[in-house]
Order: sequence, then structure tokens, then C-alpha cells
Amino acid sequence: MALRAAATTGMAARMAPLGMRRLFSTTSPNSFMPPPITAMGNGEGTPGREQAPPSTNLFVSGLNKRTSVEKLREAFSQFGQVVDARVVTDRVSGYSKGFGFVRYATLEDAEKGREGMDGKFLDGWVIFAEYARPRPERTPQNNMTNSNGYNSYGRQ
Repeated sequence: MALRAAATTGMAARMAPLGMRRLFSTTSPNSFMPPPITAMGNGEGTPGREQAPPSTNLFVSGLNKRTSVEKLREAFSQFGQVVDARVVTDRVSGYSKGFGFVRYATLEDAEKGREGMDGKFLDGWVIFAEYARPRPERTPQNNMTNSNGYNSYGRQ
């Protein structure tokens, strides 16, 4: 009986589709190769995104929901004079949306703050600091139409 079981498992392994054998195989130690880091972006900041030009305003992501403006200001003030710190909050709950902005007095302070706080812990979470991108220009829209060009009555 044991001989029959060994023969059927060997036959099942030979009859399995190639993809399944490859999936469950342990013979090839390096079958998975992750993409190189340089292919994901420019090596700094968020992968796959181009860096914004240097400015005194920093975008800080990865904030804890309970991070306050005071804690954000205190953490970044050790690298220079912080002019303004802001945590973007949800209008309904009042909790942080997980990102904020810090504005320094000089470009040098902003660079020190970006380098000093990028990838560091704040309130138990790893935060990321990068130069903030300027807001895109928005064209004013007529208040009577919504985003698809129709008013609330279904007319253009």
C-alpha cells in the first residue's frame, strides 16, 4: 500500500502543470528578484514621484491620526525656525488625515528639517518629509454647474 501511495504522489508531481510545480518548487533559491530601487523612482522621497523644487514649505506624510500641530511644530523646530505648522484634519471627525505642512523661515532650515525628519518616528509612526509642490492653478467654474458641465436640473 505504501508503494502505491508513493507511486501516485510521484505521478501527480509529474502530471501537475508547470506553473503549479514552479509555484510550489523549492529547487530554485532565487526565483524572485525584486525590482531595483532606482527603477522605482529617483532614490529620494516617495518612490516613483519626481522631487519638487526646494522651498521653505515641507509636505509631511505618514502622520499618526492623533498628531497635533504642537507636536509637529516641536519635532521640526529642532532643525530651524518654524514659521507655520499645520496638520490637515477631517472636517467631520476632527482627526488628522495623516499629512501636514511645515513652513520654515529659510531654505537652509527647510533642507535641514527635511533631511533630519524624513524616515523618523513621530508619535510611533514613521513620517516622510519632502518639499511641498505648489498648488496647481484652478480655473474658476460657474457655481450653477457641477464638474461634468451640467447644472442640478440636468441641463447644460
